[in-house]
Amino acid sequence: MEGRSEQAELFGLVWPRLRQPFRLRVNDVLRINGRLGRVIRVSECSAVVLMNRATRQFSTRFDKQVRFQPSPVTFRICANSEVEILNRKTRYRKKRQPR
Repeated sequence: MEGRSEQAELFGLVWPRLRQPFRLRVNDVLRINGRLGRVIRVSECSAVVLMNRATRQFSTRFDKQVRFQPSPVTFRICANSEVEILNRKTRYRKKRQPR
């Protein structure tokens, strides 16, 4: 009986911490080459970023101003890339009172 209890202690479950502070997360706002983009999906190896394109404005042959908003572009970057994250808030821990 005593051998089984020791065996159970030896093979206890160990859960790794899943939070990685420097990994991109969904809804992070990034600045890449001076333009803003939003992370829409993150997997183990990549993050999909949605970035708006510049509005195109021109005049027609009849001197009428026309503006086009092209559809946003999506591209993949590494989930651990070193880019500037604009909306990430750091959590400050309160100091514990000594007992």
